[in-house]
Amino acid sequence: MNTASLFLGLIFSSIGFGYFIYGKIQRMNIPFICGMTLMIFPYFIENTMIMSVCGIILSLIPWLIRM
Repeated sequence: MNTASLFLGLIFSSIGFGYFIYGKIQRMNIPFICGMTLMIFPYFIENTMIMSVCGIILSLIPWLIRM
């Protein structure tokens, strides 16, 4: 792992933790699931470009789909 992967993992995991807590308190499924996914996926993806694209898409899903 390089420094960029660690930094991106920290950023996306922090965003995911916020979505996770928000979805849990508000009982909303989409932020809850996106938050869990954002916290877990950096462990499985090593390429920084793919991690950035996946993280940005997962971060935008709760904003684009509001239920």
